[in-house]
Amino acid sequence: MQKNVHIIGAGISGLSAAVRLANANYRVHVHEATQQAGGRCRSYFDAATNLTIDNGNHLLLSGNRHALAYAKSIGTETGLVGPKLAQFPFVDISTGRRWQLDLGDGKLPLWVFDQARRVPDTKLLDYLALMPLVWAGTDKLVGNAIPCKGTLYQRLVQPLLLAALNVDPPEGSAGLAGAIVRETLLAGGQACRPLIARDGLSAVLVEPAIKLLQNKGASIQLGHELRELVMKGSHVGELKFVGDTIALGPDDVVVLAVPPRPAAALLPGLKTPSKFRAIVNAHFRFDPPKDAPPILGVVGGLVEWLFAFPQRLSVTISNGDRLVDMPREELALAIWQDVCKAAGLAGELPLPPWQIVRERRATFEATPEQDALRPGAVTSFQNMFLAGDWTDTGLPATIEGSVRSGDRAADLVLARR
Repeated sequence: MQKNVHIIGAGISGLSAAVRLANANYRVHVHEATQQAGGRCRSYFDAATNLTIDNGNHLLLSGNRHALAYAKSIGTETGLVGPKLAQFPFVDISTGRRWQLDLGDGKLPLWVFDQARRVPDTKLLDYLALMPLVWAGTDKLVGNAIPCKGTLYQRLVQPLLLAALNVDPPEGSAGLAGAIVRETLLAGGQACRPLIARDGLSAVLVEPAIKLLQNKGASIQLGHELRELVMKGSHVGELKFVGDTIALGPDDVVVLAVPPRPAAALLPGLKTPSKFRAIVNAHFRFDPPKDAPPILGVVGGLVEWLFAFPQRLSVTISNGDRLVDMPREELALAIWQDVCKAAGLAGELPLPPWQIVRERRATFEATPEQDALRPGAVTSFQNMFLAGDWTDTGLPATIEGSVRSGDRAADLVLARR
């Protein structure tokens, strides 16, 4: 007889758990409080630019094993595209200098021995100075583990850790930063090839998962908000939604894959991160120059990463709390001026159709203090497990962390058999 599993939340962590369990012959029921699946990783049509845009520019790497396995399981790994080699072009818009970091395609970081492939004006000793991060404890600050200054820091370490941690690197968790370094720079180019969802996050990571689940007989209910978990002894006995209640059988299981605030409201006493940081994304309807790389690292200005999509240039700015209340037109213009410099556009062109997307609570604050508040997947109830990039995945809040958390929750459900 098929067993029921109720997945609360249809973000990437919930969907990855749902797909894994549907493939293991569970009867899956997905309940999502909002009117769309995908959570903070989705696409939508934007009237201002007349384009389908993502709510955030999410970059994956070829070493993100769980995320790529998830894409493969829903048949969309070919929708994640990028260069054949782990090459990252950069520009410093304060000086106009351009360079390329070439990590190659090996399993070892041999690129650090080649002056032509590493960051210009850096020495091998500069890279060895990063080693304390690799074994740093979760209670340590990045700023106490490595020197946060110098050419290598400004041109590579700061952009990499800022994007991963979404906090100013010196105040970030050295343990989380170390996990990023181990899985990227230390793992060689084979693990670092950049991949982007060229046709949009929803088309690659969300809609195909929903379709697969429906084909396997799963129920997907949008606008179905869970208000209360009714406990019966050591188990969850009922799920009280807005409008209806579902009684759980003795073998039914729940995966709670919602953001930290609703999770804490549903489970009084649950420790969760309580501080968050914003990410600002800007989208411009503009045909990228023919030689524009799919992703360009930008230093020396407001913009941090510039993505080139068909008909669109998009920008990501991490740790964006300072920008969330800035007037939109003023912010768009400031970003566009940086884009013109970074993309090598002649002069300063007039502002094209644009959209600013400010995610105020994009990620939990990746500091030692907040990292210590992340719960594991196991709860005090035998038939309920947690998932979400804010749970204790060992990584900062990333798509890879989301999928890992969903996979772990699914594996714990399967282990109950």
